[in-house]
Amino acid sequence: THFPGLWCAATPGAGFAETPIFTRALSPGREPRQPWEPTLWRQFDATGIAGNLFNVPTLAYAGALDGQKGASDLMEAATKAAGVGLDRFIGPDTAHKYHPETKAALTKRFEELIARGREKVPREVRFSTYTLRYAESAWLRIEGMDQHWERADVIARLSPDNTVAVETKNVSALALHLAPIAIMIDGQPVKMAAPQGPRVLLQKVNGRWRSTADPEAGLRKRPGLTGPVDDAFVEPFLFVRPTGKPLHPETGAWVESELTAARTLWRDVFRGHAPVKSDLEVTDADIAVNNLILWGDPSSNAVLRRVLAQLPVKWDAQSLTFQGKAYDAKHHAPILVFPNPLNPNRYIVLNSGITFRSEGYGNNALQTAKLPDWSIVDLRTSPGPRWPGKIADAGFFNESWK
Repeated sequence: THFPGLWCAATPGAGFAETPIFTRALSPGREPRQPWEPTLWRQFDATGIAGNLFNVPTLAYAGALDGQKGASDLMEAATKAAGVGLDRFIGPDTAHKYHPETKAALTKRFEELIARGREKVPREVRFSTYTLRYAESAWLRIEGMDQHWERADVIARLSPDNTVAVETKNVSALALHLAPIAIMIDGQPVKMAAPQGPRVLLQKVNGRWRSTADPEAGLRKRPGLTGPVDDAFVEPFLFVRPTGKPLHPETGAWVESELTAARTLWRDVFRGHAPVKSDLEVTDADIAVNNLILWGDPSSNAVLRRVLAQLPVKWDAQSLTFQGKAYDAKHHAPILVFPNPLNPNRYIVLNSGITFRSEGYGNNALQTAKLPDWSIVDLRTSPGPRWPGKIADAGFFNESWK
């Protein structure tokens, strides 16, 4: 559902479609969810974007007795609501395995779809997303949203005469990897800018669409630069450890503990060693290619000290100030993701690795983002299996990183 332009067909047989249902996160007696957590579930859940299977013929298998059959039940309802077909194959009297005869029927149909292949330039593309981490399908790519974490929808049709008609919702910028002779978008004809090769960039300004050769200047959320904190770890990153004296021993001890925990989690879950350099070893080449994960405070980390004035936080020995609210710097620390002032095409992250913690070791359904774009952590509560301390406040930046 997240990358529908890549596949000619799909046949899921296990897994989950909705995080809260599969993990029973909202069941009585469970720890209450923080207000931003249901929003973050939209990053991975498939039901809300089930309409993307319009471009991916899907054969869903489950044993009739398999507990994971619930996922394809959910997706059958979601695809029906989206007006998209879903072929079901159910193994009779079967638990979590393939029923031989059902598998043979599924395989025959699947191989027919593979033989037909993927339509390279589909005449109609339907695509929905809640985040520009997942931004494209076939020949269209959403370049901007009016509001992240609300669903953005695009239906685009390519006519035989090489004209394109587009309908959008919650979209502020759109790229078409085509060279159409005419475009109609949301009922507005668009006069195209000078040809820029086989790509047309469309932007909505004051409710009106226009063609442009260059994207809008300034900080904005766009593909590869969307948040939340965890988004920084799906591309090259570098842990930057502090070498200086921290503002307060309490902050320094928390930073060292969290850095160790983040490195351990990366090794345990992702089977690799997180790359680490000291703040005095970071080079221009590192800045050019990596998201920089800065550990420490402005006193202990030289790179953080270098960029602090261009981040939306003020931090000294007395106070940590964010959104006009001051916190005691001895007992609080920020976690946030933000475009790197030294390289706006990459992220800065303060004091966090992947935001799920040891609770997530037991099941990959728990390995989802737990913190949004920014958080203020009260260090007087010790880190635990779910949180790095007490979350005093947390939230998302808007589309302009405000």
